[in-house]
Amino acid sequence: MQKMPLFELPEEKGDVSLDMPLAARMRPRSFDEFIGQEHLVASGRVFRSCIESDKLPSIILWGPPGSGKTTLSHIIASITSSHFSSLSAVSAGVADLRRTIDEARKRMKFSHQRTILFVDEIHRFNKAQQDAVLPFVEDGTITFIGATTENPSFEVIAPLLSRCRTFRLNMLSEKAVREIVEMARVDMERGIGKLKVNISEEALHHLVAMSNGDARMALNALEMTAAATTANSNGGRYIELPAIEETLQHRALLYDKKGEEHYNLISALHKSLRGSDADASLYWLGRMLEGGEDPFYIIRRLVRFASEDVGMADPQALTIAVAGQQAVHFIGMPEGKLAIAQVVVYLATAPKSNSVYKAYSNVEEDVKHSYNEPAPLHLRNPVTGLMRQMEYGKGYKYAHDYANHFVKQQNLPDSLQGKRYYSPSNQGYEREIADRIKRWWGENKPQP
Repeated sequence: MQKMPLFELPEEKGDVSLDMPLAARMRPRSFDEFIGQEHLVASGRVFRSCIESDKLPSIILWGPPGSGKTTLSHIIASITSSHFSSLSAVSAGVADLRRTIDEARKRMKFSHQRTILFVDEIHRFNKAQQDAVLPFVEDGTITFIGATTENPSFEVIAPLLSRCRTFRLNMLSEKAVREIVEMARVDMERGIGKLKVNISEEALHHLVAMSNGDARMALNALEMTAAATTANSNGGRYIELPAIEETLQHRALLYDKKGEEHYNLISALHKSLRGSDADASLYWLGRMLEGGEDPFYIIRRLVRFASEDVGMADPQALTIAVAGQQAVHFIGMPEGKLAIAQVVVYLATAPKSNSVYKAYSNVEEDVKHSYNEPAPLHLRNPVTGLMRQMEYGKGYKYAHDYANHFVKQQNLPDSLQGKRYYSPSNQGYEREIADRIKRWWGENKPQP
């Protein structure tokens, strides 16, 4: 296999340097060494079969950090007969792309060898850079592989996305991360086996849990802790929980305020609130706040929820949500977290009704798609003499002049008489509202 013109992969240099981070040294060299992502790499799977037969189409590998995207590209480089070129979207530009594609053209012309172009962190390429790749994917000059932690639907231009198969890599399970850590601990060639490292079950559990599915983070934390641990009289090193806690002081939270996780978690919060699950609602709130989400974004969504999903079943919900916004504005963060949590618990445990939401949606439809008749004359305010001459306000019935301060009269345009937009549920305070409307108007609002 020919050498890549740019950014050579470590495996192509013939050996693994001990100066490299442990995660890079332990990178799997074949599918047999690869742990996790069985839905892609298990024997007989289409993805693996395409690579082994060197008939891989243009693809996008999408998954969280440390899930194996770059590792898969290395495996492809090691077993494909195609020439493999690798670029990093962090440092490469259009000039690098053009140079790589020119070389691919010459390679196809003179040696009839295909070129696989791997672009790591493709989401960092702007539209113009992605456009530069498109024609050469289309005409077969290159087979394109892009790797990204971001949802391709948001970060990859539609024409390029339509020409690629997208493969989703899942967050590694705790079992998979534990197995990877154990392999590195005992490996004498590429791991830290020569340091004779043992690790307590508590420390191992903490290391795996805090890595949050990121094998790269787990391995590099293991290496750092092992290096900082003093060898005992037998030359071995024993890692206990305090050492791992010191190395991994903060958990790697999978959250991007502008990416897919932003939308996933706010959706999970909203649906948990709607499902009246206070515990799940608090959990998703915590995931967002501890991940660095703007608290006012969350509060805005909670205010919306108070009207959309609680509505008149508990009119106090809107007051509570707005009070939460005022509290966060007044005391700031992190103290304001408790105010938001209080709002979340109140909304989760409140009776639910979407009657106001449905009512206004129906109003919108009629306003947009029906004839906008003028207000009936008797509802118009006769503020001038001319208006009185034109009978503005004539026949209007003043509700306070009637028993129980209610009187039946036409309040909608002629074409919409009898139309019912708001139908209260039987939840919470809306039961009383429903009874009141029934007393006034009967089962259906009658014509006056």
